[in-house]
Amino acid sequence: MTTLPVERPEATAAAALLRESAVRARVAGLEALLGDPSDPANPAGYTALLEADRAAVPFAEGEELLDEFGIADEYVPQELGGRLDAMDTLVRVMRPVMRRDVGLAIGHGMTTFMAASDVWAAGSPRQRDWMADLLRKGGRAAIAQHETAHSNDYVRSQVTARRSSGGYLISGGKPLVNNLERAGALVLFCRTDPAPGSRSHSVLLLEPGQLGDARAAVTARRTPVGLRGCRFAGVEFDDCPVPRSALLGSEGSGIETALRSFQISRTVIAATAVAALDTSLRTAVRIDREQSGGWQARGTDGSRTGAALTHAFVDLLLYDSLAVVATRALHLLPAETSVYSSALKYLLPRVLTESMYDLSIVLGSDFYTREGTLGIFQKHVRDVPVLSLGHAGTVACQATVIPQMPRLARGSWFVEDEAPAALFRLDGDLPPMRGDRLALACGRDSLSATMLAVAAGIRGPGPVERALRTLAGLLVEEFRDVRARVLRLEAAGPASRAQPARFALMDRYTLLLAGAAVLGVWDQGRYGRDPFLADPSWAAAALHRICRRLGTRVADLPAECGTRIRHEVQLRFSTRTSYDLYSTPIPG
Repeated sequence: MTTLPVERPEATAAAALLRESAVRARVAGLEALLGDPSDPANPAGYTALLEADRAAVPFAEGEELLDEFGIADEYVPQELGGRLDAMDTLVRVMRPVMRRDVGLAIGHGMTTFMAASDVWAAGSPRQRDWMADLLRKGGRAAIAQHETAHSNDYVRSQVTARRSSGGYLISGGKPLVNNLERAGALVLFCRTDPAPGSRSHSVLLLEPGQLGDARAAVTARRTPVGLRGCRFAGVEFDDCPVPRSALLGSEGSGIETALRSFQISRTVIAATAVAALDTSLRTAVRIDREQSGGWQARGTDGSRTGAALTHAFVDLLLYDSLAVVATRALHLLPAETSVYSSALKYLLPRVLTESMYDLSIVLGSDFYTREGTLGIFQKHVRDVPVLSLGHAGTVACQATVIPQMPRLARGSWFVEDEAPAALFRLDGDLPPMRGDRLALACGRDSLSATMLAVAAGIRGPGPVERALRTLAGLLVEEFRDVRARVLRLEAAGPASRAQPARFALMDRYTLLLAGAAVLGVWDQGRYGRDPFLADPSWAAAALHRICRRLGTRVADLPAECGTRIRHEVQLRFSTRTSYDLYSTPIPG
């Protein structure tokens, strides 16, 4: 059973309140600095950022404001002089940026954080201090892991580093590195041993400005369809000498370092991406109101347009539930995070991208608008799918989860103790994250145990409570079926014809984890300050969406469930409140 340090309830509550107030103040400060994005006169609004997107250049006005805010301090741990105390805080601070521009969040933020997180995890004290000093002075970092020639299979690196007197000689190239031309630090993933195996790769921390021009050349910049404002370029090495002090961690530890850091970066980026769907939903609601005067002006609430809006809101909430769990698990359940982070990143295209395309029916022909408030919708549609690509994309997530499922089915599912309640709370202090406790696999899944516990305890005579109880029971039976099928496949042996079934089972399992997260967040929400999260309507609607995705036959939800959700969609739009679980005030 998971045990956490015991503190006095009053001390814990006071610490949680203090932490939450500080986080909300930081988020509010950044929102105020960036201003109303729908205001044409705002230099950091949609009008300006879409002009930068058309020109395929970085959004300079937005970057200047982020520098003014000191955004780099959010990536630096507190013990190194920064403000990074918890990963859920970083996600919440970055959501205002992602809500406005995915490219700005990635190009001016997440790329640097991805590179720095490797240094925080594996670097020496000198390397950690150097990186912290670089970032806090306004510098940026880049990370070179992509292997486009091998479908981003990073262990087939085309960059090699062979030993020489005093260090290494680097050869080969990385064709796609974000921010390379502007980076003061480059984290390079390379092969240091030609023999295959888990000790074949290492990580180097380089200063691009100190590499010899004759031995290291930046290749032509590439402009992608999505994230057009990000500066992607390549680098080619020709026996480029670097000192042995550039080694990040021990030689041969590259694969382990990458797999651990992926758990952090894929979780933070995928959790932050919720904000892009928030903007898309808000844009669709605005168009719906302008075209029809809102739902009240329609003859029926059951229109296809109305359903698209409510479904997108529910999808956002169910995805954000898993995002909260995966992010807090980095601190509370680090050994189990490999599964939860992979499930979250895997569902990004399944839930967020699909929901954005579904919302396009609300816009109609306005979907093709590229200017003003409407133009941001199409930009997000182009940008968000890029987040699901790369070295920690869908295939990498499948490769992480599928091999663990037999072990989980044998020793964890239906026997594990449930996860700690703190995993599902939106606030509350967290223990420091220990990167060394992030495991590649551990054979435990306490999140699914929470689904069983909450499902068994749902009470209430109302139609919505009955619906939630029924839907939770269906997910439990679905989970039981998944376990039985996983065990049968394992008993049958590694026959090639069974491989497609493993992918299908993994798909079902990730949806079940999302359902477990929904139940856990709702269960804890009953004791929180938000009456909407305490209401079973949103949880029932989320489980209904999950059951439909699983192909499970379900009855229609009670009418009052849909009414409650439609009202919340309109209320949050009118009161300028974010659509995610945090209900954060926003300027527009």
